[in-house]
Amino acid sequence: MTATPLADDFGAQGDAATRARWMALVEKTLKGQSFDEALTVTTPDGLTIQPLYTAEDGVAVARDLRLRDPERPWDLRVRAAHPDPVHTARDILTDLENGAASVLLKIDPKGADGVAIGSVDDLAQALSGVLIDLATVSLDAGYLGPKAADWLSVLAKGAPNAPLAFHLDPLSTFAETGTSPGPIEAHVFNAATVAARLSETYAKASLFLASGRTAHEAGGSNTEELAMMTASALAYAKALVRSGLSQEDAFGRIVLGVSLDGEYFTGVAKVRAAKAMWARLTQACGVTVAPKIEVRSSRRMLAKADAWTNLLRLTSAGFAGAVGGADAIVLDAFTDSIGLPTAFARRQVRNTQLVLMEESNLGRVADPAGGAWYLDSLTDQLARTAWSGFQEIETAGGIVKALESGAIADAVTKTRGLQEAAYADKSRKILGVTVFPNADDKTPEVEAPDASAFAKTGPDVRLPGPDSRCPPLTPVRFAAAFEGA
Repeated sequence: MTATPLADDFGAQGDAATRARWMALVEKTLKGQSFDEALTVTTPDGLTIQPLYTAEDGVAVARDLRLRDPERPWDLRVRAAHPDPVHTARDILTDLENGAASVLLKIDPKGADGVAIGSVDDLAQALSGVLIDLATVSLDAGYLGPKAADWLSVLAKGAPNAPLAFHLDPLSTFAETGTSPGPIEAHVFNAATVAARLSETYAKASLFLASGRTAHEAGGSNTEELAMMTASALAYAKALVRSGLSQEDAFGRIVLGVSLDGEYFTGVAKVRAAKAMWARLTQACGVTVAPKIEVRSSRRMLAKADAWTNLLRLTSAGFAGAVGGADAIVLDAFTDSIGLPTAFARRQVRNTQLVLMEESNLGRVADPAGGAWYLDSLTDQLARTAWSGFQEIETAGGIVKALESGAIADAVTKTRGLQEAAYADKSRKILGVTVFPNADDKTPEVEAPDASAFAKTGPDVRLPGPDSRCPPLTPVRFAAAFEGA
């Protein structure tokens, strides 16, 4: 049989296909259109994506080749936020019995934005039946974080190998709300003091979550989020060292938080860029510590109109997290933009990841994106641009000063405006909202509990000293601007 080379169009059979000859054909096809305008894409980060990448575009990107469990390559983590602790306990047990491996517990004593937990007894009620020494329990408690960490410690009963994730993160709460009850520096140091004490008992517990999620959810770019994440990680590591931990132990107890939307190639590169930035940061601090990354699906990408299309966006986010090599993946329910999920919606959360894990086998290859010229180039661009942003934050005096001065908020506001304009002129599209709207859309069922019926009086989180303030990074949902049309 005679083989037919796939590059015949570039000239005589056997001739090498070069970029110049490819460009000549492209320009002929474009018939006078500008190549840059027709085929290149500029991302919200200001990065340029080319239509073709070759070995000439290859960059040296460090690869994460750690072997993962082929049966459980990442931690399938589910979020619990129903105000009723008893209802929450049922949800968590159902999730754990049907494929989930861990839980992220959102805590709000008032019940308006999480489980109504105001004491160790309330937390025990929400975790009733959960084997804490086997299933990771991670917390999302805002300024209540140090108190909640102590409550979880009580329930863990000093089991040294309990895989707890305290996820202390006062900086994200400060960035989103724009205020702190007492100096924000005091909240960071108080959290580090509690964390250092708990680290002596729980050898496997992670202490802080360093995240730029608030920048992302407020409409910021990927690089702005990564820069904020890295600056937060450095601030938390410094606080832990001041509280008595070694540098290696301090960095080893920090989890990086990364947000992922429906753009899966960018998401893959973003997770890999977070690893590259962590490697650069720890190297600069004289330690070698492998990164631990928890990714969460973006809430700003969710739509109320034709909410079923959220399943596609959430699956893309989960895919990106898995291929990028995340250690834990948290996906929202497809109805979270409308209300709390039903049992059906929670099942979709679990099954989306189970299909990616057990049927698509995404975790059986170490760094499957490595070696792809496009993804390596995008990873490198994201990491370099975000590192420059991180250096600007540090030059401004660190993450607290950059938040208080409004430098971060100003940058995010500008980026959000550019993204909103792109959705408005349809150069970026929202399936089911700005393109292919469903005329027969039927709103899916959600849970609608009366949060006030479960409200508790939580402990006072105020610390001595004047309140800190910053321009808040208010969450946005891009589809909202078009759903009333």
